[in-house]
Amino acid sequence: MRYILGIDQSTQGTKAALFDETGRVAAEGRRKHRQIVTAEGYIEHDPAEIMTQAAAAVRDALESGGIAPGSVLAIGLCDQRETVAAWDRRTGKSLTNAVVWQCGRAQALCRAIAEPDAAYVRQTTGLPLSPYFSAAKMAWLLRRCPAVQEAAQRGTLCLGTVDAWLLFCLTEGRTFATDVSNASRTQLMDLLHTRWDPRLLALFGIPPEALPEIRCSGDLFGTTTLGGLFPQSVPIRAVMGDSHAALYGAGCDREGMAKATYGTGSS
Repeated sequence: MRYILGIDQSTQGTKAALFDETGRVAAEGRRKHRQIVTAEGYIEHDPAEIMTQAAAAVRDALESGGIAPGSVLAIGLCDQRETVAAWDRRTGKSLTNAVVWQCGRAQALCRAIAEPDAAYVRQTTGLPLSPYFSAAKMAWLLRRCPAVQEAAQRGTLCLGTVDAWLLFCLTEGRTFATDVSNASRTQLMDLLHTRWDPRLLALFGIPPEALPEIRCSGDLFGTTTLGGLFPQSVPIRAVMGDSHAALYGAGCDREGMAKATYGTGSS
């Protein structure tokens, strides 16, 4: 029997599930990570802890099901959306805690953007101008975090949603990419052309070289041994934001259908 490994990295923790050749869930593992709330009320996660707990959840799933690591055929990854991580491309180390989607620290930054630009944001991305989305969080880090500023000056800064961080770690720095569903939630992607929009990058002050490549959700995102857990490299064959992935998981694949997701938030 061979298995597909699904990794669901969510706000409260990470779940790993192994699906057999009939589509049945054969084994699961779950690990939580800390919810960091600062004195200012900022909401953060430790990116290194997220990666550690994701790997632990996979090991737990394999052990609970008595499944040999060598029988894993491919990996699919979904992740909490809008949350922003910043790391150094050269060292692979995070530069600061991740800014969680719930965090509204960039509210003043959004208020300072003039109405014509706010209208352009909505027209181009389909999203209302808000600190909820990744662009304002990235802009805040570039303005307020010295380590992020220094990496940007060196040209080694990586900014991305959690999927981009996990892919970078899983592939040992070989893949710096995101999928179109996560990119669509950054407030930086032109929906019509599925590319980073130069005007939006300039508006938020985001250096384009710091952003990941945008790929289709069903692309090949590289391979991983998960730090030597797998005896051979396993391909990562799908990446999606969690609410987008839930759309397909619920079988909602035709115009006119709808779904509701209930987790840390509702969508």
